[in-house]
Amino acid sequence: MAIILVVDDEVGIRELLSEILIDEGYDVRLAENAGAARRLRNELRPDLVLLDIWMPDTDGISLLKEWHAAGHLNMPVVMMSGHGTIDTAVEATRIGAFDFLEKPIALQKLLASVQKALKHDTPPPRPPLTLDAFARSAFIKEFKRRLEQAAAKAPVLLLKGATGGMAEICARTLQPPRAPWLDLSAVSSALNQEMLEKIAGGVLFVPDLAVLGKMQQMNLAFAVTHLDRLNLQLLAATVTSLSTLGEAGWDSKLLARLGEVWVAMPSLVGHADELPEIASLLLTNLVERGEVQPRRFATGALNALRTLPWKQRPEASWTDLYVLVRNLALTALEEEISAEDVGRVMPADETSTDRELLSLLPLFDQPLREARDAFEKLYFEHHLRCEGGNMTKLADRSGLERTHLYRKLKQLDVRLGKRNEE
Repeated sequence: MAIILVVDDEVGIRELLSEILIDEGYDVRLAENAGAARRLRNELRPDLVLLDIWMPDTDGISLLKEWHAAGHLNMPVVMMSGHGTIDTAVEATRIGAFDFLEKPIALQKLLASVQKALKHDTPPPRPPLTLDAFARSAFIKEFKRRLEQAAAKAPVLLLKGATGGMAEICARTLQPPRAPWLDLSAVSSALNQEMLEKIAGGVLFVPDLAVLGKMQQMNLAFAVTHLDRLNLQLLAATVTSLSTLGEAGWDSKLLARLGEVWVAMPSLVGHADELPEIASLLLTNLVERGEVQPRRFATGALNALRTLPWKQRPEASWTDLYVLVRNLALTALEEEISAEDVGRVMPADETSTDRELLSLLPLFDQPLREARDAFEKLYFEHHLRCEGGNMTKLADRSGLERTHLYRKLKQLDVRLGKRNEE
């Protein structure tokens, strides 16, 4: 007999749904709020949860996010709301809800959704993306070794230069096979020792320190004191300096603990040739996780990614890259993402030179000899920036012998600094 957990703060709705579902032969359990839902979910492992969105302690969307972040979303969840909107329904299904029912719920629609959810075979989750997928890039392989070496001796590890999805890729790299996982930013209630004991031997993850509220900061401080005893690894990510967090009211002792051991994300500057493969892997991962619709990069789009001004914000470039790829996948109208799409979602802080480059992105896919004379100076100046002033790489990219290249740059009045001449 299937166990169905009904979570709703209105007693009348709980009783009505219970009567209907019991008459259909289901084993029904009731929860009046998120706290009771958490407890019953852990005790009963229900086959299906009917979850109301609007509840007084923790709303249903937040609880759904919490279960998803903790790896507890291993049963279908049907969301219910008397104030449903399309945006809410889309958000719920994106997080992992099976269906969305709007109150008042019609009897036949309720039963059809329940039957469909219980028959649904949830596919096994795909393994999360880790830094192992980028092993062909030597600089990422070196960073992975540095990250793992630090984590082996330090239960608290601060990741500088990335947040969100890129930070999670790093944290998942440190997660042992089948080890528990908890995203502390998704826990809105007070953390206690029992909750931590359930994930002993696993990974605690904070995707962005700057977005944590006071309660979550207290949870983080509490977790830090139990890491050694429970064999937990904490990875917290930030692009905000700890001094700035201190000015915002963070506890100085907690910040000092977080800042004891840190690893910085490697810069993308000078690795333009590797960006297409990195971006393609990120896009594939987003598609496989169901976060975006099926998309792929056109060759021109991959070449256009090489030209973006990562050098302007090297401290946040990894986050920028992840956000850019996700934005492209969500907003491109065709399955194939084009160079024009890349230009359309260009980071807003580009320089005037970069704005000029946007109109010329399609030309970067052509050999230099086919470019017009007026384009040559812009071509070389642009690729000098992308290659960090490395003349060897510029010669390889342009297809010119170094002596000819120097002569061409002098003819075009392209200025070379000391680093450019190395």
